[in-house]
Amino acid sequence: MIGTALPVAGTIGIAGAGLLGRLMAWQLTLSGYRVTLFDKDVRDGKLSAGMAAAAMLAPYSELLNAEPVVFDMGRRALTIWPQWIEQLQAQSDMAIGFQQRGSLVVAHAQDGGDFQRFVQRLQAQSCVPREQVEILTQTQLQHIEPALAARFQQAVYLKEEGAVANWQLFAALEKVLRDVPWHQGVEVDSVQPHRIVTAQRTYEFDHVLDCRGFGARSELKNFRGVRGELIWVYAPEVAISRPVRLMHPRYQLYIAPKPDHVYVIGATEIESESMAPITVRSTLELMSALYSVDTAFAEAEVIATFANCRPGFFDNLPRIQHSEGLTRINGLYRHGYLLSPVVVSDAMSVLTGGDLMWPSIVEHLQEVLS
Repeated sequence: MIGTALPVAGTIGIAGAGLLGRLMAWQLTLSGYRVTLFDKDVRDGKLSAGMAAAAMLAPYSELLNAEPVVFDMGRRALTIWPQWIEQLQAQSDMAIGFQQRGSLVVAHAQDGGDFQRFVQRLQAQSCVPREQVEILTQTQLQHIEPALAARFQQAVYLKEEGAVANWQLFAALEKVLRDVPWHQGVEVDSVQPHRIVTAQRTYEFDHVLDCRGFGARSELKNFRGVRGELIWVYAPEVAISRPVRLMHPRYQLYIAPKPDHVYVIGATEIESESMAPITVRSTLELMSALYSVDTAFAEAEVIATFANCRPGFFDNLPRIQHSEGLTRINGLYRHGYLLSPVVVSDAMSVLTGGDLMWPSIVEHLQEVLS
C-alpha cells in the first residue's frame, strides 16, 4: 500500500489538461474526487502535445531505442487501453477510433541492411514473445495489407501493436468531464503544495497535480522538451489499415491510419525546444517518404501540420514525483499514449493508497521541488 490516501471526495486541482491531465481528471472523478482543471489551451486541446502525436501503441517498435522498462510498461498498457476505450465510449456516447491489429515494419530494397539489423536485434531481445513477431513474405503481406505488397517484398508483423484516434479520445474525455470546473485559456504561473497560482488569483485544494508537460520545465530538474513534427492528410485513395514504419538511414517514418481516411505521418525527433511551425525540410522529407510507401498518397489532401515539444527527463523515462499536497506527473517523452495508462494507474495508487505496478517511476519527495 502507498502511504496515506487522500480523503474520499477531497478537492484536487490539476494544472494541465492535455492527455495526462484529462486521464487523471477522469479517473479521479470516477473515484469520487472533486476535480478542477487549469490549462492555457481551450477545451478542445489543440495546443496539447497529445494532439501533435500519431497516438501509436508500439512497444515492440520502440524497444530498440528505449529502455527495457518502456517495453514492459507498454505491453501492460496494451491490456488497459481496450477497457478504458470501451468505458469512455459508453460514458460519452462517442466513437473513439482504436485498433490493436498489429503494425508493420517495412523497408525499400536499398535499405534492406537496416531492415535485417532491425529484425536481428528484435529477435535477440529475451523479453520479446516470439509468437508476437512474424516475418512476412510478400505473399503473406499481400494477404493482410495488399497496398504495401506492391512495393515491399517482406515486412515485420508486430501483432500486439495498435493505435488510438487521439482527437476522438480528447473529445470524449472533454465530454465526460463536462461538469468539472475547467479554467481554460489560463496561464498557470506556478504549482505549489495545495495551491495553483495564476495571474488572477491563487486556488487552494486538498491536493494538486502538475500535469503540464513541457509547460512545467521551469519547475523541474534534468528536464527538457524534444521537438516533434507531423502531418495529417486525408487520403481516400489509400487502403492501409495498420500503422506502418518505414526503415530509413536517418529515421523511421511512421504512418498511422485514423478513422475517415485520415493518416498521420511523422518521423522527426529533434533535440530542440522550438515551438515554431513545421519546417520545409521536414515537410519535404515526410512527403517524399510517404509517396515512396504508396503512390496513392500523391492525391492526398493536407489537413494540418503540427509541431510541438514532448516533455522528457534526461533518461527519457516518466516520473511521478509525490510530496505532501503536490504530485508532479511528467516525462512521457515520445511514449505518451503508450505509457499513459500505466503512469495514470500508478499515480492513482499514489493518491488513493493502492498498489503500484511500476514503483520505479515513483519518487516520494521529502522536500517540495522548486
